[in-house]
Amino acid sequence: MLRAENLAVQRGPCTVLADINLELRPGEVLGVLGPNGAGKSTLLGALCGELQPSHGDVWLDQRRLQDWPGSERAQRLAVLPQTSTLNFAFRVEEVVAMGRLPHASGQLKDAQIIKQALEAADALHLAGRSYLALSGGERQRVHLARVLAQLWPGGEGQMLLLDEPTSMLDPLHQHTTLQATRAFVEQGAAVLVILHDLNLAARYCDRLLLLERGRPHALGTPEEVLRAEPLQAVFGLEVLVQQHPERGHPLIIAR
Repeated sequence: MLRAENLAVQRGPCTVLADINLELRPGEVLGVLGPNGAGKSTLLGALCGELQPSHGDVWLDQRRLQDWPGSERAQRLAVLPQTSTLNFAFRVEEVVAMGRLPHASGQLKDAQIIKQALEAADALHLAGRSYLALSGGERQRVHLARVLAQLWPGGEGQMLLLDEPTSMLDPLHQHTTLQATRAFVEQGAAVLVILHDLNLAARYCDRLLLLERGRPHALGTPEEVLRAEPLQAVFGLEVLVQQHPERGHPLIIAR
């Protein structure tokens, strides 16, 4: 379990994140929502140890995150940042293989996992191609495969943090990406995902954290969070919230 207690982050005199108390539970997808500048990526950075909190602690199981040795932490916690840059002509499989570096599982097993992760990310057909020859969306799917390979097959106690993994994707691959995260949590892993699309969040997330100016505005199920009043208060957008006619989750329509 990944847990944040009274988490705050400051940049100079400005508090950019405050009053964060949450648990990332095994077998769930926790979505993080909020307008630009709300602190979503800052939260992810603090949760993965990239940013040092000015107040509070992040715990992985019963140990503070900073007390975990790097290789052990990398076997439990994987992060897909908002942008991933590689300027070398690696083959797609070599990029995904970077996710296996914390492990000593052998080339044969690693090759099997790389293939399975590429398949899960709907990127197996890209195998053999140069990373530099891929489109932005294809690169994003390859990096998804990399972090999936890092934790494969996603057992209990493993945490996957994703920062806008659907931002460059076409509608089909937005869904296949989030379907892959759902499959991961079904194995017992936990996923935190930053999203901008409210309807994707409603469909694929078990709980949602709605941030406003670095502080929690709401935390709960999609039905509890995705209501017209909080969405207008945080985003300034008038919406109509209905029930999806087939799936039953909230369906958000801009007025």
